[in-house]
Amino acid sequence: MIMDPAVMGYYARGGELTRLRQGRGRLEYWRTRDVLRRVLPPAPARVLDVGGGTGVHAEWLAAEGYDVELVDPVPLHVEEAAKLPGVIARQGDARALPVPDGQADAVLLLGPLYHLPERADRLRALSEARRAARPGGLVAAAVISRYAALHDSVYHGYLLREGRQAAEYEALETGLLISPKEGGFRGYGHDIDEILTEFTEAGLPEPRRYGLEGAFWLYGDVDDWLDDDDRRELLLDAARRLECEPSLLGVSGHLLAVSSA
Repeated sequence: MIMDPAVMGYYARGGELTRLRQGRGRLEYWRTRDVLRRVLPPAPARVLDVGGGTGVHAEWLAAEGYDVELVDPVPLHVEEAAKLPGVIARQGDARALPVPDGQADAVLLLGPLYHLPERADRLRALSEARRAARPGGLVAAAVISRYAALHDSVYHGYLLREGRQAAEYEALETGLLISPKEGGFRGYGHDIDEILTEFTEAGLPEPRRYGLEGAFWLYGDVDDWLDDDDRRELLLDAARRLECEPSLLGVSGHLLAVSSA
């Protein structure tokens, strides 16, 4: 298993323990769960959660009766996920999954494509997901929008810092996301149409693309909406109604692409 040491170091510090459980990250979590609940086969289907981190999605899937196995390259993530009831967790690489052919009803890649800047590696990961899924099974992969870093930089005011503009504009051209902070996030941002071509080349035809957060993650009061149960449901419903609008897909920080194996 060969992973970028900078990426491994970033996750070894434990940021994934809380990222989707607090702040704006909750919108990504709730919207991912919302889409998956509509597209997954019914429980007790077998779900392979590849790059599943500490098990934030594996936890609710297992609680709803799914047979869940999580594979992740980070030892800390595997250790935490293995503590969850009903979740089997082991270490592994999305590009060479340690699982038999065709035994999963659904394969989720809710993180691996974020950290594979080489196209060949992304195609390998998608092809491995197709191999692991049964014929006609579901493959769902999350990607970061090519435009997310620039949007986030304006949201936080980072774009005002010296040298930040050049880095953000370079990311628009190359898709390479490199945080200027020591030990910060390193990843890859997809062009919206790039998702279609990569799925197709990996043998996953006609993926349906869902914009997860829409523009709502950029609203200054989004935490207030997420903190209030009634307002949160209104926000999730609004995002659901816009999730497949082509003109808005790139505004989302994250997208989910879904296809049949």
